[in-house]
Amino acid sequence: MSGNSPATANPLESDAKTTASNALDVDALRADFPILSREIHGKTLAYLDNAATSQKPSAVLDTLRDYYELTNANVHRGVHLLSVEATDEYEAARKKIAAFIGARGADEIIFTRGTTEAINLVASCYGRKHLTSGDEIVITTMEHHSNIVPWQMLSEETGAILRVAPINEAGEIPLEDYNALLGPRTKIVALAHVSNALGTINPVREMIALAHEHDAIVLLDGAQAVPHIKVDVQELGCDFYAFSAHKMFGPTGIGALYGKLSLLEDMPPYQGGGDMIESVSFEKTIYAQVPHKFEAGTPNIAGAIGMGAAVDYMNGIGHSALEAYETELLQYGTERLLTVPGLRLIGTAAQKAGVLSFVLDKVHPHDIGTIVDQDGIAIRTGHHCAQPVMDRYGLAATARASIAFYNTREEIDRLVESLNGVLEMFS
Repeated sequence: MSGNSPATANPLESDAKTTASNALDVDALRADFPILSREIHGKTLAYLDNAATSQKPSAVLDTLRDYYELTNANVHRGVHLLSVEATDEYEAARKKIAAFIGARGADEIIFTRGTTEAINLVASCYGRKHLTSGDEIVITTMEHHSNIVPWQMLSEETGAILRVAPINEAGEIPLEDYNALLGPRTKIVALAHVSNALGTINPVREMIALAHEHDAIVLLDGAQAVPHIKVDVQELGCDFYAFSAHKMFGPTGIGALYGKLSLLEDMPPYQGGGDMIESVSFEKTIYAQVPHKFEAGTPNIAGAIGMGAAVDYMNGIGHSALEAYETELLQYGTERLLTVPGLRLIGTAAQKAGVLSFVLDKVHPHDIGTIVDQDGIAIRTGHHCAQPVMDRYGLAATARASIAFYNTREEIDRLVESLNGVLEMFS
């Protein structure tokens, strides 16, 4: 593949699930997700744990089954028909994903096990090559552990210094504080596009531009952004972008790393083995071209194809309708939760997506999660792999309701009713 080959166009198809007024037909969309009709403790499931993992539409489930039933074979180099078909579908998925996030070409997309592995790949392959003692890595207080621990490990190995931008009470990063951390020794900036614990949508375009003034490269953790907002990596200007299929209605165990081609070509491989080589002898190994250089061994073929099916599904809805609906639902959820006595929202940024984190006076979040589960409502409780965020607010944990386009006002109302029942139990 050529590094300058354009990605396939990103169609925003209209279908029966988007009305003429560009509003979502949520009932029709919900019918696409078999699990949403399940009963939990005798109640219809209200799934409000989408920031942890999203549910999967039949289109994705059918794609996975079709691959294993009709096409199952290893990819690349095989000359028999099944291998050719599997390879074509696998590489077609790469093109779909490239188009979905606005990459210049499919060779800028590396398949990984998910966001975590993608970040570790950059820390290992770019970081080890380019950082030395005294260089600086800038992250923020709101990062997921997956965007903290790899940089700590890199710092310990290289002698680089980890610097952390603070957040304010609303859960926002003051740009002046962030900018003050940047300097001539800044080599890597790693930022959450959207916070998994707070829902904050960070001003990443401005933050990237500020980092580039110091010739630092910028990686965005896009795990929580891609399901909710339109992402265009070229418009953002980021150098790397990491995200996971299971957050965006695709399979678990698969994700992608976008990287600017010039950076990927300059980086050493992440792992050694089959499929990442051009030729091997006992004297010398010649590595394959990007992106295959970073994909050692048999990949998660079905997962990649399923991720492509998830992209097709989201394109069929259209981002403008999805964002408009989720914005309205998040606002409704915010207003309704604040009617619960003693409830405090954690994370009140002006720009948010998908997440409502909260605490209740005198009730542990784990108790909240256990009790609302009896009403068929699935929420997440704990530190959300974001312990520095909890420390910032002086908390051990929060309860977190996180929405997707298949959630409804009625489910929010059920959560509020259940929370009022929790209060009665602890009064």
